[in-house]
Amino acid sequence: MNVSYNDKTDCLYLRLDDRQQKLTNQRVTEDIVLDVGANGKIVGIEILDASKHLDISQVFPISYGKLKKTA
Repeated sequence: MNVSYNDKTDCLYLRLDDRQQKLTNQRVTEDIVLDVGANGKIVGIEILDASKHLDISQVFPISYGKLKKTA
């Protein structure tokens, strides 16, 4: 997964699948666009005017860790 933010355009992009493939755009709302790839799977999510929807300072830096397995 790749997350990027362009502060000049205020656009946040989440890329879920890095494979090269043909994409179609599907607008969900005025500010959210999905990139849909093979078999109708969501490959990317673009959030326009991101700072209106999110506190960008809370998004970056991103931290992550392994989930604990449950029995």
